[in-house]
Amino acid sequence: MPRPAYNLPNMLTYGRILAVPLVVLCFFLEGRLQSSDTARWAALGIFAAASITDWFDGYLARAWKQTSNIGRMLDPIADKLLVATCLLLLAADTDRTIAGWTLWAAIIILCREILVSGLREYLAALKVSVPVTQLAKWKTAIQMVAIAVLLAGPALDKQLRYATETGIALLWVAAIVTLYTGYDYFRAGLKHIQDE
Repeated sequence: MPRPAYNLPNMLTYGRILAVPLVVLCFFLEGRLQSSDTARWAALGIFAAASITDWFDGYLARAWKQTSNIGRMLDPIADKLLVATCLLLLAADTDRTIAGWTLWAAIIILCREILVSGLREYLAALKVSVPVTQLAKWKTAIQMVAIAVLLAGPALDKQLRYATETGIALLWVAAIVTLYTGYDYFRAGLKHIQDE
C-alpha cells in the first residue's frame, strides 16, 4: 500500500501543478511572451492532460479509498494555479486573446476562486464543509473548455473559423455561472458566519 502522499491520485495532482510552468514555457519559447502555432498546440495538449487529471484524481481517490489530507488541500490549489496562470497568460500574450471587456470575465473568475477559497478555509476552521454543487462542476467544465479553446487561439482559428470567438463566449458563460455559484457558496457560508 503506497504512502498517502505518494498514491496515484496525489501523483496526478502533483502532475497538474507541474503542468503550470510547462504551459507558461510554451508562451515563452521564443524568449518573449509570444507563441507560435506549435507552442499553442503544445500548451493546449498540456492543459487538456492536466484538466483530465482533475477528474481522475478525485474519482480514483474515492474509488480506491485513497483520500488524504494532502490531496484535499492540493487538489483545489492545483486547479486554481492552472486556471489563474492560463487566464493571466491569455491576457498578456501578444495576440491579446483576452482583452477589452473580456478581461472582466477573467477577473470575475479569478475573484470568485479567491473568495470561495477564503470562505472554505474560514468554514473549515469552524468544522463546516460546503460541498461542491453540480452547477459548480458544470462551471468548471465550461471554464476548462473555454480556456482550452483560447490557449489554441490563433492556431485553432486557422482550422476552425470563429474558434477564439467561441472560446470568449464560453468564458463569459463560465463567468456568469461563476457569479451564481459564488453567490450560492456565500449564501450557504453566511449562515455559519452569522451563527458564530
